Amino acid sequence: MSKGVAVVLALVIGLAVGVPLGGRLMPADTEREAPAAAPAGFAAVPGAIGVQDLFGAYDVVEGWPKDISSLPGHDQWTWGAGQGIFAESPDRVYLVSRGELPALKEPPTTKLPQVGPSLQFPIGGLPWRSATQTALPGAGGTGQDPEKGMEIWRGAKPPYREVGVDARWEHTVTVANRAGDIIEEWTQWDKITKRPHSIYVSPYDPEKHVWLVDDHMHVIYKFTNDGKQLVQTIGTSGVPGADATHFNRPTFMAWAPDGSFYVADGYNGTRVAKFDASGKFLLEFGQAGDNSGDEKRPGYMNNVHGVAVDVETGRVFVNDRQNHRVQIFDANGQYQSEFVINQRPSSLHLIQIGQDRQIVTFDQGTQKMLKYDLEGRLVYAWGTAADLPGSLWGVHGISTDQEGNLYTAEVNAGRFQKFTPRAGANPAYLVGKPIYSAWK
Repeated sequence: MSKGVAVVLALVIGLAVGVPLGGRLMPADTEREAPAAAPAGFAAVPGAIGVQDLFGAYDVVEGWPKDISSLPGHDQWTWGAGQGIFAESPDRVYLVSRGELPALKEPPTTKLPQVGPSLQFPIGGLPWRSATQTALPGAGGTGQDPEKGMEIWRGAKPPYREVGVDARWEHTVTVANRAGDIIEEWTQWDKITKRPHSIYVSPYDPEKHVWLVDDHMHVIYKFTNDGKQLVQTIGTSGVPGADATHFNRPTFMAWAPDGSFYVADGYNGTRVAKFDASGKFLLEFGQAGDNSGDEKRPGYMNNVHGVAVDVETGRVFVNDRQNHRVQIFDANGQYQSEFVINQRPSSLHLIQIGQDRQIVTFDQGTQKMLKYDLEGRLVYAWGTAADLPGSLWGVHGISTDQEGNLYTAEVNAGRFQKFTPRAGANPAYLVGKPIYSAWK
């Protein structure tokens, strides 16, 4: 047999048994495995094609709420840093802002060789003005003195910022309806606020009083639901401390089913204070950590920037922000456990627990909305910082209403946003609805 004939015979035999030229055994066409089914994946809407889940399980409602510039005499102004938000209902949403900023259009791109080679501002596709850095007042960080807030805001050298030009202190609390119309202006209380931080209605209060936490005034204000009367002040106005009648820059609140409540205290404080439903001091827990940012001792805290209650167990979840962890206590402040946020940088802005008994928080370090189970296992994450509606930049407050709509307040972006659940969205990826006991 010639060499050429041998090669041809080998090729014929190889093809007959399914051996390709590369020498790897291949099954005949009739024996090949069917393609594996595509995995379900993590998309908020199962099976959705071409999606990015940029807004998670939600669609953004563009143009909600209407801007402050829509009000008479405010056409040259917009929201300052968005500090807090609370949805009493879809038609009554409380907005807390650090005053107003000039309503500016994005400037044209300018090269900055005097700063460095190849630098320019603004950068396309990214936010171009930080509201929290420019809105009144300064002294927002941990350990800073509120008494120096205006001095810090004006600047250390010329050109100094001017009140009425660079920012102004108006409309710290407003109320919007589902269409985004501003239906109430609580400007009568601008004079007693200094740096309002969060706002609430207790789920266990049938009269629906409105609670406003002001970290620079070191107090919590309690108003009638219409905002016409201040009925109680907890803390001592303008005086920091850490006892039954003083706070040191309190931040957030959370309620237990008996109407008692917990106060995260706070930027400069290192404790959680508990009060009964009438505002009587009951107890406190927590002490100062070592400021390393990696404190591991139970009960030691730095920047207590969030608190939430699991109403079924009574456990209290505390955002120990500077130490990148969530510490868990019983109703009397006894340490139970904790979980650590294993991403660096991380800087949780808030923590809350809804009807679904899941934790929702926002990480300023990664600009992500995060949902965990009560043990700290990640359920879902979404969000990105960009110059478009629905992106998230510095979410400092969130709320949901009875219809499942999500609302955000953003300190960096200087805005409030409304999101509606997407059709067919996985309910596990939605932020839990609020708990309502005494009212609907």
